[in-house]
Amino acid sequence: MWAVEGCNGIGKHLAQRLVADGETVLDVPAKLSARARVFSTGQGRKTDATDAHAVAVVALRTPDLVRVRPDDHLVVLRMLADRRDELGTARTATVSRLHRLLLELIPGGAKRFLSATQARALLNGVRPRDLVGKTRRQLAAELITELTALDKKIKAADKQLTDLLVETGTGLRDLYGIGPSGAARLLGDIGDIDRFPTAARFA
Repeated sequence: MWAVEGCNGIGKHLAQRLVADGETVLDVPAKLSARARVFSTGQGRKTDATDAHAVAVVALRTPDLVRVRPDDHLVVLRMLADRRDELGTARTATVSRLHRLLLELIPGGAKRFLSATQARALLNGVRPRDLVGKTRRQLAAELITELTALDKKIKAADKQLTDLLVETGTGLRDLYGIGPSGAARLLGDIGDIDRFPTAARFA
């Protein structure tokens, strides 16, 4: 039997690898191991040896520690939520670069919230004759193509997250303002809600 401190934090990867190998793993809260370390040494200084001893002592003397379970489904949700965030960041950066070019091609530029279709319609009305203007238009067209591809990936990512969330049976998406990415992030980061004995402890 293994005892790992903070199985939902810094010890998560080690704990999940052990569980995946068929080992029994107990989650030792950092607060309990810190208390045991102080009682054992008379002070709170941390070393690898005192940490290991404190975690083992807590595991031996605490009967109701949470046993770590495989959380492949939650790991997948976290991975996909990270991917969705990266796509959103990439889209924001692409739109920002596109805005900069459109501002130089069109008097007043374009509106703040710009879709690929709207940007393409604006660009179709621009016919610069100088080399600089033509190059700007070319770069803007390339960014619109990138934006279209990102929008397709974001749509696919949202659908994949939605399908996975349906399998969990969560009601998080019924709350106003929580979409597929937000719900996946909450479930993936929090894990098993039952590990919190009270709502106050969760908060």
